[in-house]
Amino acid sequence: MSSIDNEILLGAEEDAKEVAFIYNYIGQENCEKISEDDVYYCIDVVLEYLDSISSKTDEDGFIDIDVEEIVRYIEKKAKKEGMGPYDHDALMLIVDAELEYNEQQTDEEN
Repeated sequence: MSSIDNEILLGAEEDAKEVAFIYNYIGQENCEKISEDDVYYCIDVVLEYLDSISSKTDEDGFIDIDVEEIVRYIEKKAKKEGMGPYDHDALMLIVDAELEYNEQQTDEEN
């Protein structure tokens, strides 16, 4: 197996761990409202959004993250791309879970 194949496999395993974390975080009722593929889509859109605002730091170097704004961004992009519609409250939990997961990963790296 090539190193590229190993990287792809490791990336897929990490993605699966992230989705499992999110499903655990949002609870069974919300898991029934959104498919695994939709969770992957939402993760990608959240990361795209965060990347787009990464240059907007305050004087302390922090980014003000508005979960409601991210959810609206997902809803707008999903509608444009023919995805969804998604339950607004489920999206709120998914965004919260994604942010929590990323924070935990950052903490583990430090």
